[in-house]
Amino acid sequence: MVLLSLTASHRELDLDALERLSTGSSSVGRVVVGTCGPVAGAVVISTCNRFELYLDVDAPLSGDSIRHATRHVAELVAHASGVTGDVAARSFTVRTGPEVTEHLFAVASGLDAMVVGEREIAGQVKRSLAIAREQETTSKTLELLFQTASRTSKRVGTDTELGAAGRSVVALALDLAEGEMPPWDGARAVLIGTGSYAGASVAALRARGCEDISVYSQSGRAEAFAESHGVRPVASLVEALSDADIVVSCSGARGRALDAMAEGSLGGSTTPPRGLTGDAGPEASLGHVLDAAAVVRARERAADRAGDEPEPHPLVILDLALHRDVDPRVADVEGVLLYDLATLKAHAPAVAHDVVAQAQGIVDTAARRFEETRLGREADAAVVALLDEAEVRVVAEIEAAVARLTGELALRGEHAPEEADVDVIARDVRKRVHADLHDKIVAVRARATAEARAAESALVQGAEALTMEASTQRDADHRSSR
Repeated sequence: MVLLSLTASHRELDLDALERLSTGSSSVGRVVVGTCGPVAGAVVISTCNRFELYLDVDAPLSGDSIRHATRHVAELVAHASGVTGDVAARSFTVRTGPEVTEHLFAVASGLDAMVVGEREIAGQVKRSLAIAREQETTSKTLELLFQTASRTSKRVGTDTELGAAGRSVVALALDLAEGEMPPWDGARAVLIGTGSYAGASVAALRARGCEDISVYSQSGRAEAFAESHGVRPVASLVEALSDADIVVSCSGARGRALDAMAEGSLGGSTTPPRGLTGDAGPEASLGHVLDAAAVVRARERAADRAGDEPEPHPLVILDLALHRDVDPRVADVEGVLLYDLATLKAHAPAVAHDVVAQAQGIVDTAARRFEETRLGREADAAVVALLDEAEVRVVAEIEAAVARLTGELALRGEHAPEEADVDVIARDVRKRVHADLHDKIVAVRARATAEARAAESALVQGAEALTMEASTQRDADHRSSR
């Protein structure tokens, strides 16, 4: 078994490119396992700022086979997302062996996040594994990898100041909005969506003193969410916006609709639902949850209510969905401030070097131990083969010794050996063979581990070369687009 990952995040791509690439992410893992024979398992992480595939490959890999496997998976991603195969292939960073482990553990611990130290990613990693279980695409190796990543993340959260900082995309968004808001204890907030970010948003708003919180959901889940979180459901989004100071939109509804379109395409359908196609890809023509017209109507209602009163605070809208909930043209509406993920990325704060170093040390140690255990299991196969060989030798020597004793007893006119005599012979033979076996086991395990390390080192070099090619091409594409 070989671990292979294809990752794309805010570090390599702008968020527009990442948004296009991750369209159809919910079905990619199932399709990869179903169509790529050597792939024994797949787990997909898709968040507001990353799209990553982790694969368990049941086949020996070389530099060429890594290239072929990457290209095949990239073609599947391209088919789901609407980008070309070349663009998909160039978008991914390819990792194998220990680099897969190191990267996932860093991601789960918040070290690779847009807001370094954010804790939401830990839950997203857990949910990614849960989804893979539901889709029956995980494997024993991936189960162990992701469970260990979650334990490592928990330790970083409890043993370092990074975990105590309370950093998150939601917290950063509210920090940016604060300067344009009335005092939190008098602010009125509207949430769009009922997912995990909505729950985190409720907690973050209340931590700042905001208690007037409403929730709107296109999917009809507002009442259930409101009851479980102690907020107020609303049926009319425009009416709620007309009375709001801040809107936090995190429904991901466009992303789910695009995933459904992509899954239909991967299943063989070539015609998206009516009204969902466009020259710039499917996302270009799929309606936003919140468009400029709705915001204009809401601002007009707010102005009518205000009458001759002083101009109210601007309406602050935070769009935390990767597949934008909010039409970018909302930013052009007078009296509205729109902050999206690109804005948050530009304002992400730095973290003290010593805090990051402490967390990185925990991640490095956990990754090294995981790899030692995994390589040890590969070496165990060689040890088992040696033990099987020794058992064959034991049986043969026991049979030979019993035959000699039987012959000697026959020459003296005595009966064949009794069971107790055979047991003594068997114990003596096993003791001698196993004594000889100890040094051989140590040597075989060391040799098998060294061979596995050398093979993985060669794979890493091949993956690094492939990633370097993709990075060079991305840079060239970026220069040519200027």
